[in-house]
Amino acid sequence: MKHTINVRGRLLDLSVPQVMGILNATPDSFFAGSRRQTETEIAVRANEIIEQGGTIIDVGAFSTRPGADEVSEQEETERLRRALAIVRREQPDAVLSVDTYRPTVARMCVEEFGADIINDVSEGGITGIVNTPIHEEESMFETVARLRVAYILMSVKPDLYSMMKAFAAEVQQLRDLGMKDVILDPGFGFGKTLEQNYRIMDGMERLHELGLPLLVGISRKSMISRVLQTDASGALNGTTVLNTIALLKGASILRVHDVRECVEAVKIVSAMRTDASGVDI
Repeated sequence: MKHTINVRGRLLDLSVPQVMGILNATPDSFFAGSRRQTETEIAVRANEIIEQGGTIIDVGAFSTRPGADEVSEQEETERLRRALAIVRREQPDAVLSVDTYRPTVARMCVEEFGADIINDVSEGGITGIVNTPIHEEESMFETVARLRVAYILMSVKPDLYSMMKAFAAEVQQLRDLGMKDVILDPGFGFGKTLEQNYRIMDGMERLHELGLPLLVGISRKSMISRVLQTDASGALNGTTVLNTIALLKGASILRVHDVRECVEAVKIVSAMRTDASGVDI
Protein backbone atom coordinates (compact mmCIF):
# COMPACT_ATOMS: atom_id res chain seq x y z
CA MET A 1 0.00 0.00 0.00
CA LYS A 2 1.34 3.43 -0.98
CA HIS A 3 1.58 6.05 1.76
CA THR A 4 3.25 9.42 2.27
CA ILE A 5 3.48 11.75 5.26
CA ASN A 6 4.09 15.49 5.24
CA VAL A 7 7.39 16.48 6.82
CA ARG A 8 8.00 20.24 6.96
CA GLY A 9 6.28 20.77 3.64
CA ARG A 10 7.87 17.84 1.82
CA LEU A 11 6.44 14.37 1.39
CA LEU A 12 8.20 11.40 2.95
CA ASP A 13 7.51 8.43 0.69
CA LEU A 14 6.68 5.29 2.65
CA SER A 15 6.33 3.05 -0.41
CA VAL A 16 9.84 1.93 0.52
CA PRO A 17 9.77 1.19 4.28
CA GLN A 18 11.65 3.68 6.42
CA VAL A 19 13.93 2.83 9.33
CA MET A 20 13.52 4.85 12.53
CA GLY A 21 16.57 4.75 14.78
CA ILE A 22 16.08 4.95 18.55
CA LEU A 23 18.02 7.56 20.51
CA ASN A 24 17.33 7.21 24.23
CA ALA A 25 18.41 10.26 26.24
CA THR A 26 17.79 8.29 29.41
CA PRO A 27 19.81 6.43 32.05
CA ASP A 28 17.43 3.47 32.36
CA SER A 29 16.12 2.21 28.99
CA PHE A 30 15.59 -1.57 28.99
CA PHE A 31 18.37 -2.14 26.43
CA ALA A 32 21.56 -0.80 27.99
CA GLY A 33 23.21 -0.45 24.60
CA SER A 34 20.71 2.24 23.57
CA ARG A 35 21.28 4.68 26.45
CA ARG A 36 22.84 7.99 25.43
CA GLN A 37 23.40 10.78 27.95
CA THR A 38 26.56 12.79 27.24
CA GLU A 39 26.76 15.33 24.43
CA THR A 40 29.28 13.18 22.61
CA GLU A 41 27.16 10.01 22.95
CA ILE A 42 24.05 11.76 21.64
CA ALA A 43 25.95 13.27 18.69
CA VAL A 44 27.58 9.95 17.80
CA ARG A 45 24.24 8.13 17.92
CA ALA A 46 22.43 10.73 15.78
CA ASN A 47 25.13 10.50 13.12
CA GLU A 48 25.26 6.71 13.35
CA ILE A 49 21.53 6.38 12.64
CA ILE A 50 21.79 8.40 9.42
CA GLU A 51 25.12 6.92 8.31
CA GLN A 52 23.73 3.41 8.66
CA GLY A 53 20.73 4.22 6.46
CA GLY A 54 18.07 5.35 8.89
CA THR A 55 15.89 8.27 7.85
CA ILE A 56 14.05 9.05 11.10
CA ILE A 57 15.62 9.73 14.51
CA ASP A 58 13.27 8.99 17.40
CA VAL A 59 14.38 10.77 20.57
CA GLY A 60 12.99 9.73 23.94
CA ALA A 61 13.71 10.99 27.44
CA PHE A 62 11.34 8.82 29.48
CA SER A 63 11.77 5.06 29.62
CA THR A 64 8.49 3.17 29.22
CA ARG A 65 9.97 -0.22 30.13
CA PRO A 66 8.19 -2.26 32.83
CA GLY A 67 9.32 -1.12 36.27
CA ALA A 68 10.75 2.17 35.05
CA ASP A 69 10.71 5.14 37.39
CA GLU A 70 8.37 8.05 36.79
CA VAL A 71 10.10 11.05 35.22
CA SER A 72 8.73 14.52 35.96
CA GLU A 73 7.63 16.76 33.13
CA GLN A 74 10.42 19.19 34.00
CA GLU A 75 13.07 16.46 33.86
CA GLU A 76 11.73 15.08 30.57
CA THR A 77 11.68 18.59 29.10
CA GLU A 78 15.25 19.33 30.18
CA ARG A 79 16.55 16.03 28.79
CA LEU A 80 14.79 16.59 25.48
CA ARG A 81 15.92 20.20 25.09
CA ARG A 82 19.50 19.10 25.54
CA ALA A 83 19.25 16.08 23.23
CA LEU A 84 17.23 17.74 20.47
CA ALA A 85 19.63 20.68 20.24
CA ILE A 86 22.48 18.24 19.63
CA VAL A 87 20.52 16.16 17.11
CA ARG A 88 19.45 19.24 15.16
CA ARG A 89 23.04 20.50 15.14
CA GLU A 90 24.43 17.19 13.89
CA GLN A 91 21.63 16.17 11.51
CA PRO A 92 19.57 19.26 10.63
CA ASP A 93 17.82 17.58 7.70
CA ALA A 94 16.89 14.32 9.40
CA VAL A 95 13.25 13.57 10.09
CA LEU A 96 12.91 14.10 13.84
CA SER A 97 10.46 12.13 15.95
CA VAL A 98 9.90 12.65 19.68
CA ASP A 99 8.73 9.85 21.93
CA THR A 100 6.47 11.47 24.54
CA TYR A 101 2.94 11.12 25.87
CA ARG A 102 2.79 14.63 27.35
CA PRO A 103 1.05 17.25 25.17
CA THR A 104 2.98 20.17 26.68
CA VAL A 105 6.30 18.42 26.04
CA ALA A 106 5.24 17.61 22.49
CA ARG A 107 4.37 21.25 21.90
CA MET A 108 7.78 22.40 23.15
CA CYS A 109 9.58 19.94 20.88
CA VAL A 110 7.70 21.11 17.80
CA GLU A 111 7.79 24.84 18.53
CA GLU A 112 11.41 25.02 19.71
CA PHE A 113 13.10 22.30 17.64
CA GLY A 114 10.80 21.69 14.69
CA ALA A 115 10.02 18.07 15.58
CA ASP A 116 8.32 16.40 12.63
CA ILE A 117 6.58 13.47 14.33
CA ILE A 118 5.10 12.91 17.79
CA ASN A 119 5.36 9.27 18.87
CA ASP A 120 2.76 8.72 21.61
CA VAL A 121 2.74 5.40 23.50
CA SER A 122 -0.32 6.32 25.56
CA GLU A 123 -2.94 5.96 22.81
CA GLY A 124 -3.82 9.63 23.08
CA GLY A 125 -3.75 9.65 26.88
CA ILE A 126 -5.93 6.60 27.45
CA THR A 127 -3.33 4.75 29.47
CA GLY A 128 -0.77 5.70 32.07
CA ILE A 129 2.94 5.07 31.82
CA VAL A 130 4.71 2.84 34.38
CA ASN A 131 1.34 2.35 36.10
CA THR A 132 0.90 6.09 36.67
CA PRO A 133 -2.39 7.62 35.44
CA ILE A 134 -2.04 10.52 33.05
CA HIS A 135 -3.42 13.84 34.23
CA GLU A 136 -2.41 16.33 31.56
CA GLU A 137 -3.63 19.86 31.13
CA GLU A 138 -3.96 19.50 27.38
CA SER A 139 -5.30 16.88 24.98
CA MET A 140 -2.66 15.17 22.83
CA PHE A 141 -5.09 14.85 19.93
CA GLU A 142 -5.90 18.56 20.03
CA THR A 143 -2.23 19.47 20.47
CA VAL A 144 -0.90 17.53 17.47
CA ALA A 145 -3.80 18.70 15.31
CA ARG A 146 -3.01 22.30 16.18
CA LEU A 147 0.71 21.79 15.56
CA ARG A 148 0.04 20.00 12.24
CA VAL A 149 2.72 17.38 12.71
CA ALA A 150 2.61 13.68 11.91
CA TYR A 151 1.35 11.58 14.80
CA ILE A 152 2.03 7.97 15.77
CA LEU A 153 -1.01 6.51 17.52
CA MET A 154 -0.01 3.42 19.47
CA SER A 155 -2.49 0.85 20.71
CA VAL A 156 -2.50 -0.73 24.16
CA LYS A 157 -5.30 -3.12 23.20
CA PRO A 158 -4.64 -6.87 23.57
CA ASP A 159 -6.18 -8.16 20.33
CA LEU A 160 -6.77 -7.07 16.76
CA TYR A 161 -10.55 -6.77 17.08
CA SER A 162 -10.49 -4.32 19.98
CA MET A 163 -7.46 -2.58 18.48
CA MET A 164 -9.15 -1.94 15.14
CA LYS A 165 -12.36 -0.82 16.80
CA ALA A 166 -10.47 1.67 18.99
CA PHE A 167 -8.23 2.83 16.15
CA ALA A 168 -11.25 3.55 13.94
CA ALA A 169 -12.86 5.72 16.61
CA GLU A 170 -9.61 7.49 17.52
CA VAL A 171 -8.66 8.20 13.92
CA GLN A 172 -12.10 9.70 13.36
CA GLN A 173 -11.53 12.00 16.35
CA LEU A 174 -8.22 13.08 14.84
CA ARG A 175 -9.79 13.61 11.41
CA ASP A 176 -12.51 15.74 12.98
CA LEU A 177 -9.74 17.93 14.41
CA GLY A 178 -8.15 18.32 10.99
CA MET A 179 -5.33 15.78 11.36
CA LYS A 180 -4.04 14.28 8.12
CA ASP A 181 -0.79 12.43 8.85
CA VAL A 182 -1.58 9.57 11.24
CA ILE A 183 0.56 6.46 11.61
CA LEU A 184 -0.71 3.39 13.48
CA ASP A 185 1.44 1.35 15.87
CA PRO A 186 0.04 -1.97 17.18
CA GLY A 187 2.02 -1.41 20.39
CA PHE A 188 3.88 -4.68 20.76
CA GLY A 189 4.71 -5.20 24.42
CA PHE A 190 2.14 -2.72 25.72
CA GLY A 191 -0.91 -4.20 27.47
CA LYS A 192 -0.41 -7.59 25.84
CA THR A 193 0.68 -11.03 26.95
CA LEU A 194 3.43 -12.88 25.10
CA GLU A 195 0.86 -14.94 23.23
CA GLN A 196 -1.22 -11.88 22.34
CA ASN A 197 1.82 -10.12 20.89
CA TYR A 198 2.43 -13.00 18.49
CA ARG A 199 -1.23 -13.36 17.54
CA ILE A 200 -1.27 -9.67 16.60
CA MET A 201 1.93 -10.03 14.58
CA ASP A 202 0.45 -13.06 12.79
CA GLY A 203 -2.66 -11.13 11.73
CA MET A 204 -1.17 -7.65 11.44
CA GLU A 205 -2.07 -7.25 7.76
CA ARG A 206 -5.69 -6.80 8.84
CA LEU A 207 -4.75 -3.33 10.09
CA HIS A 208 -4.38 -2.22 6.47
CA GLU A 209 -8.18 -2.11 6.33
CA LEU A 210 -7.85 1.24 8.14
CA GLY A 211 -5.92 2.67 5.19
CA LEU A 212 -3.05 4.16 7.20
CA PRO A 213 0.70 3.45 7.38
CA LEU A 214 1.88 1.06 10.07
CA LEU A 215 4.86 1.40 12.39
CA VAL A 216 6.26 -1.67 14.12
CA GLY A 217 8.52 -1.41 17.16
CA ILE A 218 9.67 -4.81 18.42
CA SER A 219 13.40 -4.15 18.67
CA ARG A 220 15.01 -6.39 21.32
CA LYS A 221 11.76 -6.56 23.32
CA SER A 222 10.95 -9.25 25.84
CA MET A 223 8.51 -10.90 23.41
CA ILE A 224 11.67 -11.99 21.60
CA SER A 225 14.04 -12.66 24.48
CA ARG A 226 11.47 -14.74 26.37
CA VAL A 227 10.93 -17.07 23.42
CA LEU A 228 14.66 -17.39 22.80
CA GLN A 229 15.49 -17.67 26.51
CA THR A 230 17.96 -14.81 26.38
CA ASP A 231 17.95 -11.12 27.29
CA ALA A 232 17.86 -7.89 25.27
CA SER A 233 21.54 -8.17 24.41
CA GLY A 234 20.91 -11.55 22.75
CA ALA A 235 17.75 -10.56 20.86
CA LEU A 236 19.20 -9.02 17.68
CA ASN A 237 18.69 -12.04 15.44
CA GLY A 238 15.13 -12.52 16.68
CA THR A 239 14.51 -8.82 16.11
CA THR A 240 15.64 -9.12 12.49
CA VAL A 241 13.38 -12.12 11.96
CA LEU A 242 10.33 -10.28 13.29
CA ASN A 243 11.21 -7.09 11.41
CA THR A 244 11.32 -9.13 8.20
CA ILE A 245 7.92 -10.65 8.97
CA ALA A 246 6.55 -7.16 9.70
CA LEU A 247 7.85 -5.95 6.33
CA LEU A 248 6.18 -8.86 4.56
CA LYS A 249 2.96 -7.88 6.30
CA GLY A 250 3.24 -4.31 5.06
CA ALA A 251 4.95 -2.27 7.78
CA SER A 252 5.92 1.19 6.52
CA ILE A 253 8.25 2.17 9.40
CA LEU A 254 10.40 -0.01 11.63
CA ARG A 255 11.57 1.48 14.94
CA VAL A 256 14.87 -0.13 15.93
CA HIS A 257 18.04 0.00 17.97
CA ASP A 258 20.11 -1.74 15.28
CA VAL A 259 19.77 0.41 12.19
CA ARG A 260 22.23 -1.27 9.81
CA GLU A 261 20.70 -4.71 10.25
CA CYS A 262 17.19 -3.36 9.76
CA VAL A 263 18.17 -1.43 6.62
CA GLU A 264 19.56 -4.68 5.21
CA ALA A 265 16.25 -6.44 5.91
CA VAL A 266 14.40 -3.66 4.07
CA LYS A 267 16.74 -3.98 1.07
CA ILE A 268 16.28 -7.74 0.85
CA VAL A 269 12.49 -7.63 1.12
CA SER A 270 12.38 -4.75 -1.41
CA ALA A 271 14.53 -6.78 -3.83
CA MET A 272 12.15 -9.70 -3.51
CA ARG A 273 9.25 -7.44 -4.43
CA THR A 274 10.92 -5.88 -7.49
CA ASP A 275 11.01 -7.43 -10.95
CA ALA A 276 14.08 -7.49 -13.19
CA SER A 277 13.32 -4.08 -14.70
CA GLY A 278 13.40 -2.47 -11.25
CA VAL A 279 9.64 -1.89 -11.15
CA ASP A 280 7.99 -2.51 -7.82
CA ILE A 281 5.54 -5.38 -7.98
